Parts: sequence; C-alpha cells; structure tokens
Amino acid sequence: MSEDTARPTTPMALRDAMPAFEKGRYFNFGAHGPSPRHVVKSAENETQAHEYEVPVTDDPYKWAFERFDDARERLATFLGVEGDEVALTESTTAGITAIAGAIDWEPGDVIVRTDLEHPAGVLPWQRLEAEGVEVRVVETEAGRIDVDAFTEAVADAKLACFSALTWTHGTMLPVEELVDIAHEAGAFTLVDAVQVPGQRPMDVTAWGADAVAAAGHKWLLGAWGAGFLYVDREAAAELSPRAVGYRSVEDPTGDDLAFAAGARRFEVGTTSLAPYAALSEAIETIESVGIEEIHDRSTRLAGRLAEAIPTDRLLSPADPESGLVAVDVDDPEATTERLAEDGLIVRPLPEPAAVRASIHAVNTEEDVDRLAAALESEWA
Repeated sequence: MSEDTARPTTPMALRDAMPAFEKGRYFNFGAHGPSPRHVVKSAENETQAHEYEVPVTDDPYKWAFERFDDARERLATFLGVEGDEVALTESTTAGITAIAGAIDWEPGDVIVRTDLEHPAGVLPWQRLEAEGVEVRVVETEAGRIDVDAFTEAVADAKLACFSALTWTHGTMLPVEELVDIAHEAGAFTLVDAVQVPGQRPMDVTAWGADAVAAAGHKWLLGAWGAGFLYVDREAAAELSPRAVGYRSVEDPTGDDLAFAAGARRFEVGTTSLAPYAALSEAIETIESVGIEEIHDRSTRLAGRLAEAIPTDRLLSPADPESGLVAVDVDDPEATTERLAEDGLIVRPLPEPAAVRASIHAVNTEEDVDRLAAALESEWA
C-alpha cells in the first residue's frame, strides 16, 4: 500500500481519507458509506491486475476463484464463522432472495416478519404470498418487538425473517432470543444484519441463526456490489437454490447436479472482483481503527444529537444503541433537501415519516452540533 493510500488507524484519519467529507457533513451511512481513497484504490488495483496482467500470465478464472476464496475467508474471520459458511453475494437483498428461493414452499406455509423490515425483507415474501404462502407481520412499537406476540406468530411458521438492528429506529432486536423462539417452533431463521457490520461488534455464531444476510457498502465503507450471506453448514445442506451456475456446484460439467458444500451453493457465476477487494480492505480498515472504538464514539455522538432533539420529536432511543437517530419532522423530503443545501446529508424515511441521521465514528461533535442547530427550525 503506497504512502498516499495508507490504511488509517483512527476515526479522524479515516475521515481525512474520505473525499465525501470535502463536500459536506455526511450523516447517511445507514444507506451508503462513501469509501475512503485506499478502499477504492484496492478495487482499482484488483481490476487492473485481472484485466491487464492475468490474461497472459495466469488463468483468469483460476486467479479470480482464488481471490474469491481469499474474500470468503476474510469475511469468515470477521463474522466468527468457517469459510464454507459464507457466500459472496452482491447485496443484502440478494442474500435474502436467495434463501427465499431455496426453500420448497407449499400453499399454507407461514412466514413471519416484523413491521420494521426494509423492503429487502418484505418483497420476497410478498412474491410468495401471491403463491398461497401466508405472511404474518408482527407489529412493533418505537422500534421494539413484543416477544410474546412474536412467539405466538411463529408457533407454526416455516421461516422467520427479522432485522438485527432496525433501519428505522436504530434499535437492536433481541436476536438470540428470537432465534431460540423460532427454532423451538421448528422455523428457519433469517436475519437481515446489514446495519450491524462496521458500527457494532458482530458475532454471528452467538446469534445462532440459520442464515444472516448483510453487505459492505454501508458502515463498513466498502464499495457497492459486495454483499455476503452466512448460512449454517447443516442448514445449507437442506437448501436447494433456484439460481444455479458453475460456482454453485461441485462439478459444473458433470452429469448430476451436486451443489457445492455449505454456503457456496448460493454463488452463481461471473462477477467483478473489485467490490470484494474493496470489502476486504474496508474490513481491514475498520478493524485497524477498532470496532469497539467506532461503536463507542458513534453512539456517544448519536447521544449528543438525541439530547438536542425535543422528546416528542425523537423516534430513536434517548440512549442510542447505534449511530442511527430518527427525528419526526412535518415533511421529511423537504427537510432532507433543505439540509442538503447546507451541506448536511441525511435521508428521509417513509415509515415512520422522519429524517434519519446515520452517525459514524468519522463524524465530529461540530458536525452533530451543526445538524442539531439546522433542525431547530422544524419545531421552533
């Protein structure tokens, strides 16, 4: 790594490496985490090597497969699992959809989700609902789930899908408890964890879920196009993906269809190496800064913003569990546009109607104070 693209080891060094902060004060990591220069550079280097050198010095497919293996192993270490329990996807949505398509559904089967799910955790089930599958939606309050209501809903379910950290309120759901309840009922458990990696420690093994979908382009600050899907080894053996390609199977030219062992059966065919190179570098960077330091700093800054918001306007916990802070405003779209004109980048939420600030460790007290001051006119 050259001197001008050296890996940062502190939040402020990481901020200095992010060109997006040269243009404004950024609070939208829950949607898109703009990459540092050295992360983008790693993607560029991988692409150049594969397109300029490898075609005449090596087998491009063999070389690419080795790079995929490296990315899978790096992710496995990050997640606390084994390499064969990780599939490389392009997004969280791709992972959830892959699981939805790998289960043998019958009319009358039951799927349970919460009313807090991102469209990634809603649309695949709507598709199955049109084929006679029942979808039960557990209602929540202020980003909290009623465990008893979940227990009742999942009693005869085939699958339960829920977020680890809610994109609407920034609240952590009791993942381990919900997984245990669903497993007790015999349901497959699928967790949307995309808001977790990069801002909180993430031990997938402790959760005990059958599958966990996430991506690296938010809090991890990786590039678009690199998602990942954890699938428990025993659970994977019972799943038959509908999207199948030469990366999904043991022998792509064999007479019999034999899926690859573990999660790799969810990988399909030719895809770019660049996003996974960026993701691996992004993970290295986050770990160099320190995930505990990132979590502590981002939640402290989120608390600073929460303190400045009137109680009746604050939709997230006053004592933040993440860097996500949702604020009730009369017109979220208009407020988002007004703030953007002042170089303050947030996002509007459709439900609840609010603006959401996603505060990372790379933000500063001055950033937060500027945003708080700019929001005052909403309730003045």
